Amino acid sequence: MDLQLSGRVAIVTGASRGIGRAIADSLANEGCSLVLCARGKAGLDDTCRELASKGTSVASIVLDITDADAGARLAEIAIQEFGRIDIFVGSAGGNKRGNFSDTTDSDWQEIIELNLKAHLNTSRAVIPAMKEQKSGSILFITSIFGREAGGKGLSIYNATKSALMSAAKIMAIELGEDGIRVNTVAPGSIRFPGGSWDKRCISDPEGMKTFIADNIPLGRFGQAKEVADVVAFLSSDRASWISGTCIPVDGVQSKSLF
Repeated sequence: MDLQLSGRVAIVTGASRGIGRAIADSLANEGCSLVLCARGKAGLDDTCRELASKGTSVASIVLDITDADAGARLAEIAIQEFGRIDIFVGSAGGNKRGNFSDTTDSDWQEIIELNLKAHLNTSRAVIPAMKEQKSGSILFITSIFGREAGGKGLSIYNATKSALMSAAKIMAIELGEDGIRVNTVAPGSIRFPGGSWDKRCISDPEGMKTFIADNIPLGRFGQAKEVADVVAFLSSDRASWISGTCIPVDGVQSKSLF
């Protein structure tokens, strides 16, 4: 794609592996300078080395986005290194499975902090720079299971992803007059090395064949790059009239009409 993103500056959280790393790569391929963060230093360093070897300007910080000052630190690095912030992508996230009756307040608090509050806090920190520029794109990686029931054991995950989608919609309404677009991307079952679906495919290949046949009409798991390329498009001016929406990337896995 040629999305004319050369010269744009993007912040990507959760960039050390999986979807976040693929997003960083896709934005780099379109010419963005990058500020990347993750909790894992080894994976983050590997991502940065790979991108730098292709000529991408990249800054990084090992960071837990649930820290209260995480957003301020990311915004500060972006302004100091590159002078602006055009794109923010919140990709970090997690899950804690369990039947609702067995979950604890601590379980809920942990995932609410990671999947919801951290994204809102970090994105809030980039808004002043975007308002000054009168332009910007904020994207959150959610899940199709924030749009519909995902089955047993997902009460915490579903609730946090749904809440993030809802908050993004209101953000889009409020920030539209400042030229800032806000969207979410909802992946289905994405397989990448070391990810949960990859581990299941290795441990139970026949079971995963059955899962695909029963749940994914396109007949395979998705790839992180397929999510990343949608993010890159939504970050570009070619998506200039798309805001306040959620784009599923799921091989028709979700059943929702909306």
